[in-house]
Amino acid sequence: MTLKSLQNSQPLSLRRNFYWTFAGNMIYASCQWGMLVVLAKLGTPEMVGRFTLGLAVTAPIILFSNLNLRAVQATDAKQQYRFGDYLLLRLITIVLAVVVIIGLTFVGGYRGETALVILVIGLAKGIESISDVFYGLLQQRERMDRIAKSMIFKGLLSLIALGGGVFLTKSVAWGAVGLAFVWLLILIVYDIPISIRLIGVNNLRTCFTLVREFFKVQSFERSPLQKFDTKTLKELLWLTLPLGFVMMLISLQTNIPRYFIERYLGERELGIFAAIAYLQVVGITVVLALGQSATPRLAKYYASGDRSLFKTLLLKLIGVGVILGAVGVLLAWVTGREILTILYKPEYARYSNLFIGVMIAAGIGYIGSYLNFGITATRAFERFTIPYLLLTLLTVATSWLLIPNFGLVGAVWTLCIISIAGCLTSTFILIRIR
Repeated sequence: MTLKSLQNSQPLSLRRNFYWTFAGNMIYASCQWGMLVVLAKLGTPEMVGRFTLGLAVTAPIILFSNLNLRAVQATDAKQQYRFGDYLLLRLITIVLAVVVIIGLTFVGGYRGETALVILVIGLAKGIESISDVFYGLLQQRERMDRIAKSMIFKGLLSLIALGGGVFLTKSVAWGAVGLAFVWLLILIVYDIPISIRLIGVNNLRTCFTLVREFFKVQSFERSPLQKFDTKTLKELLWLTLPLGFVMMLISLQTNIPRYFIERYLGERELGIFAAIAYLQVVGITVVLALGQSATPRLAKYYASGDRSLFKTLLLKLIGVGVILGAVGVLLAWVTGREILTILYKPEYARYSNLFIGVMIAAGIGYIGSYLNFGITATRAFERFTIPYLLLTLLTVATSWLLIPNFGLVGAVWTLCIISIAGCLTSTFILIRIR
C-alpha cells in the first residue's frame, strides 16, 4: 500500500468527522427542504402533499428492510461481520421492500399520479438504501468526509432534477423520476468505487462484478469481501431484525399523523403541515452529524468497558440537543410568520402557531435522538422493540383522537406527546443497560 493510500484509509479525528458530517448533512438536508420549497413555489400545497405522502408510505417499509445495518456496521468495533455480509443482506431485503411497496400501492387504492409518485419514490429509496450500506463501511472506518461528499453531490443534483422535472412537466411524478436517476448515478460513479477501494478493490469493473455475483448468491475465494455462508447471514439477520423493526416503528411514529391528516383533512393540509414540519431540518442536521460522528467512538468506549468516557460524551451530546431545541423554539416564536412567508407563500404564514409547536416537539426529539445513539452504541438492539411498539400504538391513539377533532393543531399536539414519551422511554432503556 502506498503512503497516499495509507493516508486515505486512516480514520479522521472526531472533530474533523463532525465538521464533514455537519457540512454534508446540512447541504443535503437543505436541498431536501429545497425540494419542498420548489414544489410550494412552482406548484400547490396539494403537490407538496402528494410528494410527502409518497415519502410517508414508503419510509416505514424501506427503514424496516434496511435493518439499520449502517448503525450495526458503525458499532461493530470487534469486526464480527465482514462488509460482504452487510451488503448481501441489504441487497436481499431491499428487493423484497420494493415488491412490498408495489403491492401496498395497489392494495391501498392509490391511483393516478399519486400511485406513480409512491412507486417511483419507493424505487429511489431502494437505490439510496444500497448507498447507505457503503456509508456504513465508511462510518465504521471513521471516514465521514467521503460520506459527506457523496451527500453533497446527491443533494445538489437531486434538487436540480426535481425542480427541473416539475418546472418542465408540472408533474411531481417526473420530478421523482429525476431523483431516482440521480441517486443511481451517484451510487455507480462515486459510492461504490470509493467505498470498495477502502477494502482493496481498485476498479469499478470489479465492483459491478461483486454486486452481480452477490445477486447470484455465490461465494468468493479471492475477493477481499471473502465468501459468506448462510449461517452468518442468518446470525446477522437475527441481530439486526429488532433494530429494523424499531426503525420502522420510529418512522411510523413520524408518519402516522400524516396518514390521518391525508385521510381526514386532505392533501392540501398535509402539504402545509409537511412544509412547516420540515423546518426542523437545521436542528436535525446537527443532531445527525454529531451523533453519527460520535457513534463509533461511543461504541469503542462501551466495548472497552470505559463507562466514564461513554457517559461524559453522551451527556455532551444531550447538552447540544437542549441548546438546539431552545434556539429553534425561540426563532419560531419571534420570527415564525416572517420565515413561513419568505420561504413558502403568505398562505403558510397563517399557521405560524403550528410552527412553534413543531419546534417544541423537535427540541424534545433532539434529546431523544442522542439517547438513541447511546443505546445503539451499546448494541443492545433488542431493548428497543417493546417500548417502541407501545409508542407506535400511542401515536395511533393520539392521532385518532386529536387530528379528526382538532385538525393540524391536533397533529402538533400528537408530535409533542410522542416526543416526550419517546425521550422518557429512551432514558429508561439507557438506565437499564449495564
